[in-house]
Amino acid sequence: MRTEQEVIKLILDTAKSDELIRAVLMEGSRANPAVKKDDYQDYDIRFFVNDMKPFYNNPEWIYARFEKPLIMQMPEAMRYPDGSGYFNYMMIYPDGVRIDLTFDKDKFTDKGEPAVILFDKDGGNGFLPLLLPRDDQFWHIKPPSPLFYYSCCNNFWWCLNNAAKGIARDELSYVMNMLNEIRGELHDMINWYIGTQKGFNLSTGKDGKYFKNYLPPELFAQYAAAYSDSDYDNIRQSISVMCGLFHNLAVKVAEHFGFVYKQDEEDGIREYLKLAGVL
Repeated sequence: MRTEQEVIKLILDTAKSDELIRAVLMEGSRANPAVKKDDYQDYDIRFFVNDMKPFYNNPEWIYARFEKPLIMQMPEAMRYPDGSGYFNYMMIYPDGVRIDLTFDKDKFTDKGEPAVILFDKDGGNGFLPLLLPRDDQFWHIKPPSPLFYYSCCNNFWWCLNNAAKGIARDELSYVMNMLNEIRGELHDMINWYIGTQKGFNLSTGKDGKYFKNYLPPELFAQYAAAYSDSDYDNIRQSISVMCGLFHNLAVKVAEHFGFVYKQDEEDGIREYLKLAGVL
């Protein structure tokens, strides 16, 4: 696999050789100093250009400069394009390097996400400002408001009725999709719990991929047990584990913030789940 220095050099040499490419920005995990580097990180690169025409839906341009990848995806040339005017090439190469290269004709809008300016022909007077944030504060856990906390709790317990109906009807795909929605609420509660224990100046990563780093081993073991295979008995067991974990965390989060945990809503859905043979 090519080194980061080799890939960045290829990107910069490409940008410097084309007058239409005015600036190069690196985003994503490689721009985030809080993320441990590994070989699986993408190179999320944005080329700011004066004219989109030569770069829009032109894979031959890519092949001539970056070589032909093992597989490429061009979301703006596929179904459901964003249509905002940019164009993105997502590429995986034979050595395992993945480059997500976006061409953008609009001036950069700073939303606070980590980003690194790799090259700017206009010295801060064009598409990019002189300096950009380097920390990961944008991704830090946000403390919940009372409304967000209640909404999370209510939706977690409410959606379990749909999972129960799916089990009763032998609708496996529906059950699994519904459990994923429910798990999203569990993820929010886990984040808030971690914030109350470790502080809110940290990130647990996309989809909670760093939960294991912050949860005590016994809680992470419960979280892992909330996943199931396709056997309905195992699904029922995973739901039971998920309910217990959510309850414990939600009560502790409520105590920390002085929120009201509506035990009656949990009791109500648990009664329904018993009637449906889930608990």
